[in-house]
Amino acid sequence: MPRNFLLVFLFGIQFMIAQQKTEVENQISEIYRKVLTEGKSYNWLEHLSKNIGGRLSGSLNAERAIKWAKDELDSIGLDSVWLQPVMVPKWVRGTFEYANIESSPGNTINVNVCSLGGSIATPTGGIKANVIEVKNISELERLGADKIKGNIVFFNRPMDASLVNTFDAYSGAVDQRYSGAAEAAKFGAVAVIVRSMNLRLDDYPHTGVMSYGSLPISKRIPAAAISTNDAELLSSMISLNPNLRFFLRQDCKNFPEVKSYNVIGQINGSESPESVILVGAHLDSWDLGDGAHDDGSGVVQSMEVVRVLKRMNYQPKNTLRVVLFMNEENGSRGAKAYAKAVSKKKEKHLLALESDSGAFTPRGFIFDTSDNYFNKILKWKPYFDPYYIHLFSRGGSGADVSLLKQDAMVLSGLKPDSQRYFIHHHSDMDTFDTINKRELELGAATMATLIYLTDFIGLE
Repeated sequence: MPRNFLLVFLFGIQFMIAQQKTEVENQISEIYRKVLTEGKSYNWLEHLSKNIGGRLSGSLNAERAIKWAKDELDSIGLDSVWLQPVMVPKWVRGTFEYANIESSPGNTINVNVCSLGGSIATPTGGIKANVIEVKNISELERLGADKIKGNIVFFNRPMDASLVNTFDAYSGAVDQRYSGAAEAAKFGAVAVIVRSMNLRLDDYPHTGVMSYGSLPISKRIPAAAISTNDAELLSSMISLNPNLRFFLRQDCKNFPEVKSYNVIGQINGSESPESVILVGAHLDSWDLGDGAHDDGSGVVQSMEVVRVLKRMNYQPKNTLRVVLFMNEENGSRGAKAYAKAVSKKKEKHLLALESDSGAFTPRGFIFDTSDNYFNKILKWKPYFDPYYIHLFSRGGSGADVSLLKQDAMVLSGLKPDSQRYFIHHHSDMDTFDTINKRELELGAATMATLIYLTDFIGLE
């Protein structure tokens, strides 16, 4: 009798496991079906990109995007939607920048440049000076003030094309953009020109945040990016004529900080409302292009996650929260404000997932977590196999959710195919017409699936 009872018990356990597996597979199938056939992410992104456009922190467009996002989240029927105040920097590009290479008096070639975010302006009449080309910041020390003073420093280290992970290539080159002006100014440079962070050779300059560190205002120098094609041209011309002159004019300006907001909405948990599962992206963008990939796509994907689960009448066990962060591009003030509030309230985040890598075909996720939680998540891989999602790796997460490391069990980032991302990143090429509807929607469905599994199956 005990033996028969044990067999029945084991059969019952196996039946329940199989039943749960079927239920989960059916729910995931329905998530993908609804997102791909009834989704709103593409139309949302079209409005955000075309009707609002670039959303630099502190700008009128950023304010318009905040109102739009709140109104749309309200329309979904979430349990609560609110704005979280945050002070952000305000930097204005001004009129379009102008630059040329002067090979000899009267002989000039116009080149494509754009101010780096946070840079000061040139004098009204611009700056004209000889150019010192370097590959990295450490070369400045070797050259010294005798060779640099009074000249324009040209940082010309390309992203490493041998790296398949293009974000590694970006990380390996971006220090010259961020710190180049501050370091060159210490040696008396009058301006810096930085090769755009772009693997492709084209005519589009790419902006991005730069910092003067603790450099006094009186010592700061203008900083601009130059397109990759023109970086190649400038470098070749310097090799033929080291005495050529470069002219730069820009009238960007830094203003006092202004008040802005994170946009937050949530569906309350039915069993553990104190536990939060977060999905998010950054609502701000640079002022070049319309911010469709960086990070309008992540914004609408995150909104779609809560919309589709609400549409399916899924009642989460834990609180599902969407956070649209402000000011990721030039200060991360929104992420800092949110993380501070989480710490103060002692909120527990089970998972914080961010999408900030463009609207390309999703490959999987990257996770910052313990071995225990990562191994648990790895068991979910078979659920993603039918949708060609295979990448589950350890590493970083997203810039905004990374600040939740002390208060979250798992940090994660959606990882789309990244090979085309830096064509668009921070440039006039980041526009809605470069978005593929199906790739965008697949990303949203993939994110919704991870959120659903975390809530339904759990991490414990």
